[in-house]
Amino acid sequence: MQFVGIEIAPGGTHGVVLDLDAARVVAEAYVPHSWIDGLPPGYREQEPTRWIEAADRVIRDCLSQPGVDRKQVAAFGVAGPSRGLVALDAQNRVVRPTKLAGDVSAQRQAEEIARAFGGSPGLLELIGQSPAMDSAAAECLWLKQHEPYHFHRTTTLLTIQDFIAYWLTGERATEPGSASGTGLFDIRNRRWSDEIIRFIDPSLGQLLPPIGASDQPRGLLRAALAKDWGVSELTQVGAGSSAPQLSALSAGCVAGGTVALELGANGTVLGVGAKPVIDLRDEIFPLCSATGSWLGMASSPNTSLAPEVLKRHYGWSAGDYEMMVASIAPGADGLLMLPYFAAEKIPRLIDGCGVLHGITPSNFTPAHLARSVAEGVALGLSYAMSRLRDIGFEPAEIRLFGTGSGSMVMRQLLADALGTAVVPVSSKHGAAVGAAMQAAVSFFRQCGESLGFEEIGSYLVVGDQAGRCEPDPANRELYQDLMARQQYLVDTLHPAGFL
Repeated sequence: MQFVGIEIAPGGTHGVVLDLDAARVVAEAYVPHSWIDGLPPGYREQEPTRWIEAADRVIRDCLSQPGVDRKQVAAFGVAGPSRGLVALDAQNRVVRPTKLAGDVSAQRQAEEIARAFGGSPGLLELIGQSPAMDSAAAECLWLKQHEPYHFHRTTTLLTIQDFIAYWLTGERATEPGSASGTGLFDIRNRRWSDEIIRFIDPSLGQLLPPIGASDQPRGLLRAALAKDWGVSELTQVGAGSSAPQLSALSAGCVAGGTVALELGANGTVLGVGAKPVIDLRDEIFPLCSATGSWLGMASSPNTSLAPEVLKRHYGWSAGDYEMMVASIAPGADGLLMLPYFAAEKIPRLIDGCGVLHGITPSNFTPAHLARSVAEGVALGLSYAMSRLRDIGFEPAEIRLFGTGSGSMVMRQLLADALGTAVVPVSSKHGAAVGAAMQAAVSFFRQCGESLGFEEIGSYLVVGDQAGRCEPDPANRELYQDLMARQQYLVDTLHPAGFL
């Protein structure tokens, strides 16, 4: 059997075909997205109809590749970004473009929601999380206040993955993983929050879709699409979820206590919990998983941005950068980077900026800068892991995946900084593969066969023991001291307005 996974991301749409019998991806395709130009500062938006066009192109491309048997395609799965809400009117027309990650226009609305419920402590008690400026809750209030005509035209609000699933099936629904990132959802009880919804607008609840189970199919693929793509009219569409939840599944992290680390466009630490992962310091973001449990997430956009800035400055290739990092001993001879080239989520810095500390005549070299950037990134991820430990996580190993997982230098640096063995996993396609895996589980359960998320994870996802890196005790001690220095600088400079 074969299963198609689609990931809608800000940069583009990625599709894969997962052959379950061969336990491998047999086809993949990618279509880039473009941003809307000419928007006010702080706005980042895209046209939702473009995602439909991109998904159609990606699916056609995947299905036409060698190794794909259209008669064997049993189900589709969809992943989408954590940020993004599609508004539809009564005729199913898109009301306005969708705001995506990096859009800060709803900051004031997030603050207004926080004030109404006693700030972060009150929101954590009420729904288990504190909705930020990139939440659907803040965006809904922004839409009501800034574009009331569009708000009153809206009859349906869907996450991006639910919007694509609606196009595929004609069924409007969501599941706990997707809903848990909106700020409109009670994490502990897995239901829409009446209190948050009423505060924004009494009619808002009528615009939100019903919540289904993550292991049940959304429905059947629309007959017109099945005929157009040459697949069976009995092809199912899985529940789908947000990219972080499905990325965790693609890394085989399903059991409570397991931890995955993605090195991609962002650096994302994901811990799977058997109960809600609530951080009373509001640094780890709690979510429902795509497999029926819960997640704690910390994501850093600077994980990839900071190295890219340095590589661009010196004209280095990825290999050049890695060689420079490897040429300098741990600690970079006292040079410490706070790599906050853009807004950071952990620590929460809305207007972050980079800081280079400890410059001396001997360590102010390109190679030292490379080492300090790599270490600064690793220390930030180590801080996120320390916060997961504070709330009960003690993984025997951390599963590493994403485009940056192939670097042996970075793997060892992460093992030393995080203090835990790091193991790269076989899945290289992240959320798209996770979407296909979720769709496979729901397909077999619908057919009456027993296939659990842990079972499919252990079958498809293999740790690369040859690439496994164990932490060096001496380096671990050094990086614990450096992490404390980094956090001290953050705690000192940020309140004073210098960070």
